[in-house]
Amino acid sequence: MISGALKFGSVELRQLKKRDARKLQSLLVKDRAWLSPWEATTPGIRYPVDARDLVSNLLYQQRKGTGLAFIIEVDGQLAGQINVANILYGSVSSASVGYWIGKDYAGRGAMPIAVALTIDHLFDEKHLHRVEIDIRPENGASLRVVEKLGLREEGLKERFIHIDGQWRDHRIFAITSEERKGSMLARLENTHSQ
Repeated sequence: MISGALKFGSVELRQLKKRDARKLQSLLVKDRAWLSPWEATTPGIRYPVDARDLVSNLLYQQRKGTGLAFIIEVDGQLAGQINVANILYGSVSSASVGYWIGKDYAGRGAMPIAVALTIDHLFDEKHLHRVEIDIRPENGASLRVVEKLGLREEGLKERFIHIDGQWRDHRIFAITSEERKGSMLARLENTHSQ
């Protein structure tokens, strides 16, 4: 959990709340064609979009301490979401980050900032050692995010997650606290100035 919002410029991350379900539902339905090629599915089952169920599951993971769920706002408008899953402490001290953004907000630089804020939070506030992001090889927009942040590529997870009706391969990207060397926001700003 976070006590307040994480913010940089026009991008703000705040903790997901039950009341976000209606606005999330609206955005998920509006951008269905844009988002569905990248969304996890259950083999053999096609569910309608149900943001209330999504929010409920994410808040349950957060209460258990195994996940975090953030709303991404751009200029005060709900633009997308970042979810942190599989949070482990102790000898592993790691987590996985997943994200999506609405079509109207894509390509405006919000997602690299949101991911940078999330990774900084996980290292600085949650004291994790490693953060992983898994991306389908065909998802050029998500690949640009980890490229801008300078995450290290570790390999390929074959048939890793059921997405859009099939088991899909994912490229593995990660960063450890030792590799970060300063904040992820500073790292992102350095790539813009080069």
